[in-house]
Amino acid sequence: MIHSLNNEKPIFQQIRERIEDAILDGQLQPEDRVPSTNEFAKEYQINPATAGKGVNELVDKGVIYKKRGVGMFVSTDAREILLVERKENFFQQHIEPLKKEATRLGISNEELQNMLQRG
Repeated sequence: MIHSLNNEKPIFQQIRERIEDAILDGQLQPEDRVPSTNEFAKEYQINPATAGKGVNELVDKGVIYKKRGVGMFVSTDAREILLVERKENFFQQHIEPLKKEATRLGISNEELQNMLQRG
C-alpha cells in the first residue's frame, strides 16, 4: 500500500484513497488492521494530524473502525460502501458528461451502446 505522495492532491486525500484502493484491490480484507496515523506519518514524513484527517473520513463513512487501544480495522461492509460511492462518482464524472456530449452530437442511445460495446 505504501507509495510516494505527489503534489496533485491534498496529502490526507491521497492517504484516504490509498486505503480505499487497497480495500477494493483486496490487499486489505475485512477485519485486517490498517496502518495507524503515526505509521503513515513516519512513512511519509508528515504530521500525524494530516494522516488522521484521511483516516477519520474513512471512519466517518464506516469503511474502517477503531478498536480502542488496539488500532484501526477494515469493516465487514467496507468494500461494498466503497463500490457504491465509486460507482456513483464514476457515473457523475464519466457517464453524465458522455451522455451530454452524445446528445449534443445527435448520437442515439442505441448508437452509444454499440460504441461502448465496440470499445
